[in-house]
Amino acid sequence: MADLEAFRAEARAWLEANCPTEMRRPLQAGESFVFGGRSEKFETPGSELWLERMVAKGWTAPTWPTEYGGAGLAPAEARALAQEMRALRCRTPLSSFGITMLAPVILEFGSEEQKRRFLPPTARGEIRWCQGYSEPGSGSDLASLQCAAVRDGDEYVVNGQKIWTSDAHFSDWIFCLVRTNKSGPKHDGISFLLIDMDQPGVKATPIVLISGASDFCQTFFDNVRVPVANRIGAENTGWTIAKRLLQHEREMLSEGGGSYQERKKRSLSEWARERLGAGPGALPDAEIRDRIARVEIDQLAFNASLRRSTESAKAGRGPGPETSMFKLVVSELSKRRADVRVRLAGVQGLGWEGEGFDENDLEATRIWLASRAESIAGGTSEIQKNIIAKRVLGLPD
Repeated sequence: MADLEAFRAEARAWLEANCPTEMRRPLQAGESFVFGGRSEKFETPGSELWLERMVAKGWTAPTWPTEYGGAGLAPAEARALAQEMRALRCRTPLSSFGITMLAPVILEFGSEEQKRRFLPPTARGEIRWCQGYSEPGSGSDLASLQCAAVRDGDEYVVNGQKIWTSDAHFSDWIFCLVRTNKSGPKHDGISFLLIDMDQPGVKATPIVLISGASDFCQTFFDNVRVPVANRIGAENTGWTIAKRLLQHEREMLSEGGGSYQERKKRSLSEWARERLGAGPGALPDAEIRDRIARVEIDQLAFNASLRRSTESAKAGRGPGPETSMFKLVVSELSKRRADVRVRLAGVQGLGWEGEGFDENDLEATRIWLASRAESIAGGTSEIQKNIIAKRVLGLPD
């Protein structure tokens, strides 16, 4: 315990001395996180400097071994670091599917060569990853996917299509599920490939959403050649790896409060006071007070459950089926939080663009629209309920 407190004090002092001032304020409307990769355009000098300093410490991936670009921190030390970053309002230096989703399965299933090849540049923010799972006819029934990879010597030739590929048009590499065997049970003919997006035959086309954003893409593969060395795990064992990665994805969505969660890190009551012009004491609108209280109480209960799960990980147990429960709850909380913000905006929340509308209220409208996808991202709520029923509650089929 004394060693942990000493680490905490050291981390706090380093963060105070090294985190740039502009990286200690919430994201403003129109700003985005740092995602890394070839297409990264740092919005401020501070964001680039912050990433460089955290990479040098190994703190973009603090629990990874040092030889893979991490800092080799114990889980308790990593939690203390995260707590100190929150206390100082330090932004995440790098938002990366590679760190939160892909790397854990490479560490578990990948070869030593794959770990040394892909993990260090991912930790440095040099590779931006996207996820190739869903297809036009294979969403909730993911195991029915048809994107095919045919072995040709030391390479696979990949043909097919993926959909809802987040930020594929900005990404450098994609971790992708492909069919390598069309006979036998559909779950047993899937492999897990890492594919370079910057090569002939790969095309990503944005899909414009109701919120006006184009974060999702259709991704096409036309005779794309992929080295067999880029396959994680044995051929036709990709379904096991895919399920494991989904657990990490749901854990990431749960801990982050949802992919479309309000990003300014202000509480709903703070938003309400600002929007209603209210001073100290109880908010004047009883209905808003009730809605905010219900959301915040449920959020506290969720946080407590998440902490219990985190504590169980001290024994070395990875994420389990309870991540489906967390993902389901946080999806609903995110939508309810967005509902309250739109209600607070009133008629201003009906705007889309142009003069006469507050920028924050316009953002609230877009967040509300985008939050509808929370019950789909990372696996639909219906699928999560099935997993909870079978694997958490043990109910019969």
